[in-house]
Amino acid sequence: MITAIPRLKTRSSGKPAGKRRARFWLLLLLLVPAIAAAWGNWPGKLSKLTEVTSFGQNPGKLRMFKYLPQQLGASRPLVVALHGCTQKADAYDDETGWIKFADKYRFALLLPQEEVHQAKCFRWFDAAHIQRDQGEAMSIRQMVEKMKTDHQVDTQRIYITGLSAGGGMTAVMLAVYPEVFAGGAIIAGIPYKCATSESEAQQKCGLFGQALAPEKDLTPVQWGDLVRAATNHAGPFPRVSIWHGSSDTTVQPKDAVELMEQWTNVHGLNQTPVVDETINGHAHRVYKDQNGNAMVETFLINGMGHGTPVDPGNGDAQCGKAAPFILASGICSSFHIVRFWGLDRP
Repeated sequence: MITAIPRLKTRSSGKPAGKRRARFWLLLLLLVPAIAAAWGNWPGKLSKLTEVTSFGQNPGKLRMFKYLPQQLGASRPLVVALHGCTQKADAYDDETGWIKFADKYRFALLLPQEEVHQAKCFRWFDAAHIQRDQGEAMSIRQMVEKMKTDHQVDTQRIYITGLSAGGGMTAVMLAVYPEVFAGGAIIAGIPYKCATSESEAQQKCGLFGQALAPEKDLTPVQWGDLVRAATNHAGPFPRVSIWHGSSDTTVQPKDAVELMEQWTNVHGLNQTPVVDETINGHAHRVYKDQNGNAMVETFLINGMGHGTPVDPGNGDAQCGKAAPFILASGICSSFHIVRFWGLDRP
């Protein structure tokens, strides 16, 4: 709440006008920090995002926010970015570098926001929200349709990414709407249908440091079958970029291996990378099809905990601002994801 500046009396004060003016400016100076703090905490006041309040039935009860670069034009790409637990949409735009690259490469941004779960986690673990045309999955799909209608986005260049629970929901969207998305990027996320309830998620999906818990360890074919059973889609399937911190104790790095096995199998690839290299000190592996197209890639960020890796700075390959679960790690994930998807090319 912004504190109101009291009106100064102009009569009966018994003080010269000069002293009254000095007192006014002193009082104003003392109030400036309080006003600035209140302004900074004012909901949405400094946000670059615009809320869209009507976009369909919204069975998942999500909120929809968007960002549009100036002079976006028609037939431009769309990127959907899903925040992690305890975050909001406006904590996952500038901080991760997505607004920087939306402006640079002229694509629209869609940022759904979770409102129902007590920790504001997208419900990747709830059977009511991870199937086609149900729950949160359907709400996000309806948001995409709204963006397509309102802004004439290129239907062949729609992509989705997310952190943690947002990463888990990214895997859900790629599995249940594979015809919608050209690519995805899962950061500190979980394979599709690792769990169908919150208790199973905590016991079987390597969460919250439970390294000794019996974790779900399926074969690549079994993981791939879960995706194939989600729809009648025969392909092609979206390209997938997978990111994880080597020191993540919230979501175990083993989940990145399971994700790699799931999506390489969906693409009919084996689990031997064609490219095995180091970028900025971090392990990078690429899995290509028989035509040499990179369909799956993985990044293991050396020494990083749970979060989205960024590299604050003004360089072309830099991005982001360090914040809770947005970790300065010497590499900008959004930059490399943009390149993997081909958004940096005409």
